[in-house]
Amino acid sequence: MQKKMMRLTGINQITLRVNDVRLSEEFYAGILGFRVDHRVGANICYLRINSDLLVLVKSETPGTADARDIRVDHFGFRLSSDVEVDEAAIYLEDRGVHFVTRPAHRREGRAFFVMDPDGNLIEFYSMRSDGLLSLPDNVDTRSSSDISSDSRKRELSIDEEPRKPRRSRK
Repeated sequence: MQKKMMRLTGINQITLRVNDVRLSEEFYAGILGFRVDHRVGANICYLRINSDLLVLVKSETPGTADARDIRVDHFGFRLSSDVEVDEAAIYLEDRGVHFVTRPAHRREGRAFFVMDPDGNLIEFYSMRSDGLLSLPDNVDTRSSSDISSDSRKRELSIDEEPRKPRRSRK
């Protein structure tokens, strides 16, 4: 009996490891036009264009602009329902795919992670109809230009003592 193929509905997200979340946020939101969807503490920022997400995560090890290693943390494929997430897990398990996590409920839907043959981390994800569009209390609703403007004001302020960078335990 042949099993049906998964029906991916799109790329849910791309997650990048970055040295400075706020600096990267200013680039993607202030220059490229992404909207800040929400932040999780100081080390994770969700950016959005329509239904597409770009997630910035504070890197545990520093990277440089001239480095040749890849800084993509993972990417996620969207499925249309929690049921399809569970069916996708069975489908992939039957084909010997390496699981990192099993399907579990998350804030916006249900998800699990696998690795491709080269060790790239892939998330399979369903998103409830309200998804990330329902704004929790901690969502920054400022526009990207407001965020960039506030950041520039901080940089130009000479009254403040320079701050030491904080170390993250992620």
